[in-house]
Amino acid sequence: MASDLSTRSAVALLAGVVLAWGTNWPVTKLIVQDVPPLWATAFRCMIAAATLAPMLWAQGAFIVPRRGDLPVVFCTSILHLTAFSALIAAGLQFVPAGRAMVLGYTTPLWVAIGAALFLSEPITRHRALGVALGLAGLAVIFNPRTLVWSDRNALDGSGLILIAAFCWAGNIVYVRAHRWISTPFQLVFWQVLLAAVLLTVIACVAEGAPRIAWTTRLCALLLFSGIVCTAFANWAMTMVNRSLPVVTTSLCLLATPLLGIFSATAILNEPLEPSLFLAMTLIIGGTADPIAPTMNPARAR
Repeated sequence: MASDLSTRSAVALLAGVVLAWGTNWPVTKLIVQDVPPLWATAFRCMIAAATLAPMLWAQGAFIVPRRGDLPVVFCTSILHLTAFSALIAAGLQFVPAGRAMVLGYTTPLWVAIGAALFLSEPITRHRALGVALGLAGLAVIFNPRTLVWSDRNALDGSGLILIAAFCWAGNIVYVRAHRWISTPFQLVFWQVLLAAVLLTVIACVAEGAPRIAWTTRLCALLLFSGIVCTAFANWAMTMVNRSLPVVTTSLCLLATPLLGIFSATAILNEPLEPSLFLAMTLIIGGTADPIAPTMNPARAR
């Protein structure tokens, strides 16, 4: 791996990660308008794997996973890169990107509960208050005044996003308990490659052979999602984590859903809903310290 970055370079990379992940949700929503969700996620993983392999090789970090790291490779591939990503893509067919992103970022709430149940981590008063705030934000999103309960698509889409958040939380809880032999970045290629294989098989069975009208716009969106939002972001987060304190990194990443809402407005012309900002404020308020460090995606992948 390369040497640690200067603080200025690390902050610049972190800003790039927030920008990539903040815009990936509306980009994914655009992609699933032309590509079935399972195939869209499979293509993203294929592109990311093809990008990560030479990156790791160039840095001398390309390895074959050791037996002790295989469980985390399988867990992350199945729960995060396959289940989480596919469910998000499916949910985005029915839910506005801004709303979906806020729902997706309830993950730390379920991590706090899961860590208490499976890792014996205590739920302190501060953490209990955070969970309560996050649940209040969730109640705002599902308030009948902000969500039409008679709209089955909206309910199904929101449910898919929440299940995705549960999957990501389950992966994070396992990763917290895993005893690492290799670094997360050294394993991410194998995680993405396995996810690409799994998604391709599942997509063939569930969606059949893809019938896609390939355009320059669609190719650009897929390349952006695979290269920038997956391959680059994982590499960048690894470098950032070597150079900045974890709390600083995690708290800065909480800007991602805020950027996601604004990018959804800019890219998709989605309205800026006051209720969504209230829900986001409550959820982010609940996930900021001490839950925030569990949301660091580079540590979860």
